Amino acid sequence: MGLVMLLVVGVYVVAGNLVNGVTSGGRGLAKGAVPAAYQSLVQKWGNLCPALSPALLAAQLYQESGWNPTVVSPADARGIAQFIPSTWATHGIDGNGDGKRDIWDPADAIPSAASYDCELAKYVKDVPGNTSDNMLAAYNAGAYRVIRAAGVPSISETQNYVKRIRSLEESFAAPVSRIDPTEQAAGAISFAQSKLGTPYLWGGTGTAGQGGRFDCSGLTQAAYASVGITLPRVANDQYNAGPHPSRDQLLPGDLVFFSDNLTDSRAIRHVGIYVGGGYMIDAPRTGAVIRFDPIDTPDYFGATRVTEDGAKALPTTV
Repeated sequence: MGLVMLLVVGVYVVAGNLVNGVTSGGRGLAKGAVPAAYQSLVQKWGNLCPALSPALLAAQLYQESGWNPTVVSPADARGIAQFIPSTWATHGIDGNGDGKRDIWDPADAIPSAASYDCELAKYVKDVPGNTSDNMLAAYNAGAYRVIRAAGVPSISETQNYVKRIRSLEESFAAPVSRIDPTEQAAGAISFAQSKLGTPYLWGGTGTAGQGGRFDCSGLTQAAYASVGITLPRVANDQYNAGPHPSRDQLLPGDLVFFSDNLTDSRAIRHVGIYVGGGYMIDAPRTGAVIRFDPIDTPDYFGATRVTEDGAKALPTTV
């Protein structure tokens, strides 16, 4: 039996056993999920109080700015932590000890975000419910509303803010002892498999005008769209659509990513869909076709187990 036939058979054998689940190691920040320039800051300040964690702080910063330290929102929220100047004037701290409180400097803004979170956690510590949820709700709607509502208030913006960040938290944390498989994985594989042999097209998303051709992230986006999950258009944004299994925990349907910078998920340049046996289906490059390729290469970055909640939580501005 040829290699391709073995892989096709293997896809369905392994996908049929997804219910077995996987195990993982200790909790921490997922590999490369936080850009290297900010990882030590997030790790340190994410442990400032019990209601916060490095992964939760990372998720909040990603939701607020997409790690962009120069972004300004329409409401004049500024920098990587998106502080409004009046809030910064009260709650900004000199995180790096250089004698200045600079809203644009991540070395001040990230510690300030953690400090402000923990300050809010103290305000709502006696409110019923999960303290971290209440802390995030207070960040969005104000501590008074959380206290008055005896929990996350019935404000759709606030409820969605809390849900998005708690879902994103999983994509920044190293896996816990088990990462559940997803029901949609086999369908995504089936879609990708049906495209084997299709010529690659830079920028391709499979439209009729493009002759049904794809680039790498266009293929993975379409594969998961076929099972009702909406992924971002580019590979580095797709990385945050769920938790991150280690190499020995991969299951068919996981997205696998590749980069020339193994310390920063924002530098990811290629993605494929894992099918088992050390292989993926991917759209590799101009001049090639959608095919099976090995994943164990020097530029292998990591993997994501796409979840519906994880995909929905992704900000649209990163």
